Amino acid sequence: MQSEAPAQPPALGIKEIMEILPHRYPFLMVDRILDIDLENSKIVGIKGVTMNEEFFQGHFPGAPIMPGVLILEALAQTAGILIHEKGHKNKTAVLLSVNHGKFRNPVHPGDTLYLHAEGIHFSGKGGKVKGRAIVNGKLAVEAEIGFALREMEQI
Repeated sequence: MQSEAPAQPPALGIKEIMEILPHRYPFLMVDRILDIDLENSKIVGIKGVTMNEEFFQGHFPGAPIMPGVLILEALAQTAGILIHEKGHKNKTAVLLSVNHGKFRNPVHPGDTLYLHAEGIHFSGKGGKVKGRAIVNGKLAVEAEIGFALREMEQI
C-alpha cells in the first residue's frame, strides 16, 4: 500500500466519509481515503495537519505537536471506514482498546498523516486492526486498536 499521494482520485472523499462516520468538526480526523483493499482488509487514509487545528493553541504553544491520542483517533476512524466497507454498514465501530501503542516521531503543522489500517480480526461484535501513521516516510505512531460494533442507539 502506498505512503504517498496516488495519481488516481481518492477512493472516498470527505462527503462519503461523513456518510460513514458519525464524527464532525473538530473530531473528524480523516480527510480522504486513498485506497481500500477489502480482499486483504487494508485501507489508507490521509489527514492534512494545519496550524488552524484547535489543539495547537495549547499543545504546545511555540512548539506545536499533534497530540498522540488524536493520531490514534485518526487511525481508529480510518479503521472504522474499513469496517463499514467490509459489510458492517448498519453499525458503528466504537473504540474498545489500544495495545502496543508507540509514538515514534512527532507530527507538526504542515504534515500529512498517511493512516494505514490492516484488519487482524473481524466479527459481528467487533475486532482488531493494526494501525500505522506515517509522515514523510517515517513511522509516527503504531498500535493495535480493538473495537466493538454498536448500533447508533447504543452509543
